[in-house]
Amino acid sequence: MSEAATRRTAGVFGLLASLFIVGQVPLYFIYEVPPDWDILTRSLIGIAGCTLYLVFFTGLRHLIRTVDPRYDWLATVVQTAGVLWVAMVFVPQSMEAGAAISVDLDIDTTTEGPFAAAQYLMQGAISRFLMALLLIALGIAVSRLRFLPAWVGRSAYVLAAVNLAFVPAVFFGDDAADFYSAQGWGTTATMGAVWSLWTLAVSISVLRSARKVKNSEQHPSHQAPAYA
Repeated sequence: MSEAATRRTAGVFGLLASLFIVGQVPLYFIYEVPPDWDILTRSLIGIAGCTLYLVFFTGLRHLIRTVDPRYDWLATVVQTAGVLWVAMVFVPQSMEAGAAISVDLDIDTTTEGPFAAAQYLMQGAISRFLMALLLIALGIAVSRLRFLPAWVGRSAYVLAAVNLAFVPAVFFGDDAADFYSAQGWGTTATMGAVWSLWTLAVSISVLRSARKVKNSEQHPSHQAPAYA
């Protein structure tokens, strides 16, 4: 696959994945005690979005390797952290859906039910660590190889720091109504929304760069774009 095709594929799948996750977030807030249909719908949307993210992360890995094969190790870190993050999302989504199906009355499956407490670290601290690892690795790759605009690398570092700032929230209880707690709406929902909006912007940037790279491939005399 050519570099332009890789950029186009990664951009499209990242765009779709981001839109799925952006669409999922409001479903966590429209009910104080969500009915089963809301829980099952948001779980399926989240699972679908994260499945698309797998292609996005694979595309980023392939893109970094294409730009400079010497950075294969860094590309592998990006993909591995992304895949593990997806796994950390899959499990809580399955737990929430399972609780909604198995419990007869309506409950808030993020804080109640047989699987609620097991979700705290996966949706909180573990996900924050994995996101930070991915963002730092991608930030290094962008700053050194300049295959995407500089704002992508800089914002990746900032977002990584924000993710790490939420890790100590594990010491502040599990009240989902609190912004800063193990299961707080800042630690989980807000960070998920910020992440999906960031990947949406990055995916659009990747898509736009595909056109410039395609022109350079069709006209070898034109130098491939390098972003300051």
